[in-house]
Amino acid sequence: MVDACKLLGVDIMTGHWEFTYGMDRVREIVDQHLSPIEFLAQNIMLTEDASFEGKPAYDEDSGQVFKPYTIREMNGIPVGIVGQAFPYTTLANPRYLLEDWSFGIRDEQCQEMVDAVRADGAQVVVLLSHNGMDVDLKLASRVSGIDVILGGHTHDGMPKPSLVNNEGGKTLVVNSGSNAKFLSVMDLDVRDGWVADYQYRLLPIFANLLPPDPQMSSFIETVREPFKQQLETELATTETTLYRRGNFIGSFDQVIVDALMEVRGADIAFSPGFRWGTSLLPGDTITVERLMDQTGITYPKSTLNEMTGETIKLVLEDIADNLFNPDPYYQMGGDMVRVGGLRYAIDPGAPIGERLSDLELNGKPLDPGRTYKVAGWASVNPQPDELPDIWDVVAEYLRDRKVIRDVTPNTPRVKGIGGNPGFVG
Repeated sequence: MVDACKLLGVDIMTGHWEFTYGMDRVREIVDQHLSPIEFLAQNIMLTEDASFEGKPAYDEDSGQVFKPYTIREMNGIPVGIVGQAFPYTTLANPRYLLEDWSFGIRDEQCQEMVDAVRADGAQVVVLLSHNGMDVDLKLASRVSGIDVILGGHTHDGMPKPSLVNNEGGKTLVVNSGSNAKFLSVMDLDVRDGWVADYQYRLLPIFANLLPPDPQMSSFIETVREPFKQQLETELATTETTLYRRGNFIGSFDQVIVDALMEVRGADIAFSPGFRWGTSLLPGDTITVERLMDQTGITYPKSTLNEMTGETIKLVLEDIADNLFNPDPYYQMGGDMVRVGGLRYAIDPGAPIGERLSDLELNGKPLDPGRTYKVAGWASVNPQPDELPDIWDVVAEYLRDRKVIRDVTPNTPRVKGIGGNPGFVG
């Protein structure tokens, strides 16, 4: 991926899933292999213990682990770029992989970085962010001096910028979506050291209409070659569209939870609410490569636990609050955990602890006092090596089924969303 990014022409990046390779690997890549790409992240700090022990950092005095900002000249204008990595990494992903680092939004520190880059001569300031759209909007209202926030994490492309007022003026907040479906182009008219006007275009990328870059194609083939036979192993075919979209579940999510329940012998299954993974169309072959596209992470162990009905509801309520808390700074991003077997209703606007209702299993109300077998994967806690990886669980299910058809996603009944233009029933 590093060499692919170099071929693609990336100049500057910040981080999210990269961190799940652990501190040592991230530092090795950034320090030894990433150049000429600059890795920026103002909001990752050494923990107090790590700082006391003299662990490596970009700035030992401040404790900032990575370079916080850079200045690049574009058409004769000095542009400051401040990096903002995913702030909830050690909550949403395994903490044990990053024990020396502390993550957060740190908007006060972000203000200091913006002021510093302005003092260094920047006439334009851009925040390269992986906060997610909601967090970016709030941060833009609290930090002054940022002209543009180029956002990531939210997988939905925003057709036009959101203009946010703050004490220093206005900030443009944009998001380009995921999977290279769009390319954002932001043109700024800079006069007398300030942005006077802008033009923004969210360009759709029709990959099947663009000739592939020969150098990139050759590189991809070279990287895949040692694993080609394994990746192209056929597991099943699909007669329906398999996708991993939607705030609550998608059809490939349903395949995953069905596999967990059948192969692990569970009453209920949970699958994490991240939405990456490209779609398959009717008639497509589900290969190992397409399965890894949906499940390939560094903590893939499939778990099986006994939980009471009361605990199951508490877990789901806690996840729902991470998503629907009215304060964006308490939202951890992602989407609702995908649920197999259990039916429920949810009111995103209800108070904490009161969002879920009508929980049913096999047509009967979930019993708070009864114990159920619950399967899952991607636990943020360390797991024994002998547990099966999620791709092996799903592969077993696919080989047994041979053909996937008539997949009906277990979509909850959503309450209180009348008039919400973002929801399609």
